[in-house]
Amino acid sequence: MYKSCIRPLFFLFDPEKIHHFTFSFLKIVSKMPGVPFIFRSLYQINDKKLERNLFGLNFKNPVGLAAGFDKNAVLYNELANFGFGFIEIGTVTPKAQEGNPKKRIFRLKTDNGLINRMGFNNNGLESAIEKLKENKGKVLIGGNIGKNTATMPDNYTEDYIYCFTELHPYVDYFVLNVSCPNVSSHAKLNDKEYLLELISEVQKVNKIFSKQKPILLKIAPDLNTAQLDEIIDLVAETNIEGVIASNTSINRANLIASEEKLTKIGNGGLSGRPIKDRSTQVIKYLADTSNKAFPIIGVGGIHSAGDALEKIEAGADLVQIYTGFIYEGPSLIKKINKAILSKK
Repeated sequence: MYKSCIRPLFFLFDPEKIHHFTFSFLKIVSKMPGVPFIFRSLYQINDKKLERNLFGLNFKNPVGLAAGFDKNAVLYNELANFGFGFIEIGTVTPKAQEGNPKKRIFRLKTDNGLINRMGFNNNGLESAIEKLKENKGKVLIGGNIGKNTATMPDNYTEDYIYCFTELHPYVDYFVLNVSCPNVSSHAKLNDKEYLLELISEVQKVNKIFSKQKPILLKIAPDLNTAQLDEIIDLVAETNIEGVIASNTSINRANLIASEEKLTKIGNGGLSGRPIKDRSTQVIKYLADTSNKAFPIIGVGGIHSAGDALEKIEAGADLVQIYTGFIYEGPSLIKKINKAILSKK
C-alpha cells in the first residue's frame, strides 16, 4: 500500500514540504479515536525476545528512528505507535536556527538515497524541552545535540554543555553529533584532542545529576582506518557508553544518478542504500578491532530486514532507520523485528 500508492504520491512533491505535511497529517489522524490502536495493531510486535538491555536502558526492541526525522520532538508520541523501540530527536542546538538555504534535500530515486544539507535547522532547545514535557512514556527517547552554526570554535563545548544540562531530565540517552558534513568547522569536531575535551566536560556535568544518562558519539562513515582506531581509543579513554555508526557521507562513488544531477545538487550528506555497505564495514571494523568493547548502534542504508540483520551480524547491538523509513514505509520496522525473532 505504502510503496504502491502513498510513496509515489509523496514523491511528486518537494521532500521538505511533504515531510512537514506528513507530520501535520499524522498529528491530526492520531487524535482520531481508534487510529493509534490501528497503527499499533498493524505495526507493533511486542515480544520479550526482542528486548535489549544496553547502558542501563531496556529497549522494547532493537529498531530505532535515527535523528533528523523528528528534529524538534513534535511527533515522537505518534511515531511510537509504529513500533519503534527508541526514537532519537534532534539534532538540537541551544538557539533556534534556520539552517542552510532551501532547496536543501534531494531524492536520488534510482539509488534509493537522499542528499541533504539541512545545516541543523531546528526550533532550538527551549522548544524541544516544551515538546518533551508532553512525553507519554511510550518509547525511549534519545537526545542528539550539536552546536549552533554561528558559535565560535572556542565556545563549541559551551553549546554542547548547555544542551546536555537542560535536556538531561527529558531524554533517556544523549548523542554528541560531531560528524554532520553540513555544519561549519567540521575539522575541529573530528579532532581527537578536542573530542577528549568535549566528552570529558560533558561527563563532568553528567556526574552532577543523581541519575546519570548514557552518552554516545555519532561518527561519519568516511573515516579511514587510522581515524576509526582513534575512535576506539577515544571510547576506551573516556568510557563513554557507545558509538552510533554512521552519519551521512560526502562520498559520491558508484551512484547511479548522473554526474550532471549530482553537480546540480551540490554539497550535502548522502544517506540511504548507497552508504549501506560502508556503514556496515565501519561497524564490523569497530566491533572486531575493539573485541566488541562497547555497544554500537548501526545506521545507514537499512532498507530491508536483511540489511538490518547484516548490521547486527557485523556487530551492531541496535539499529536505526531514516531514509529506509521514507522509501519503504512503516512496515519496515515490523519486518526487521520479525526477522530478528526468526533468527532466535
